[in-house]
Amino acid sequence: QVQLVESGGGLVQAGGSLRLSCAASGRTFMGWFRQAPGKERDFVAAISRSGGSTYYADSVKGRFTISRDNAKNTSYLQMNSLKPEDTAVYYCAARSRGGPFDYAGVEAYGYWGQGTQVTVSS
Repeated sequence: QVQLVESGGGLVQAGGSLRLSCAASGRTFMGWFRQAPGKERDFVAAISRSGGSTYYADSVKGRFTISRDNAKNTSYLQMNSLKPEDTAVYYCAARSRGGPFDYAGVEAYGYWGQGTQVTVSS
């Protein structure tokens, strides 16, 4: 069982920055997703267990950076140049199983954080 605790959401003006954190109870493959009202939960970014591989949705490439501190079992999502369309509830997710998987698919992850609201005003 992996527990995830998120923090760092808030209200920011367009062009601003926020950093989200996700503390996990073990070392796992970790991802970030977001869900706007009335929309599906979409992939944002993911990072391998070692931190050596990272993956991004096209919509956030060049603006968001995912990283992790394995000593703290914590993943971070640094969000820069935020836009109003980035407004959503952001969820971190963890995968502990091995085998092939689609890192951008919600079904790949067995554990989810509680979500944190990010609101970007124009």
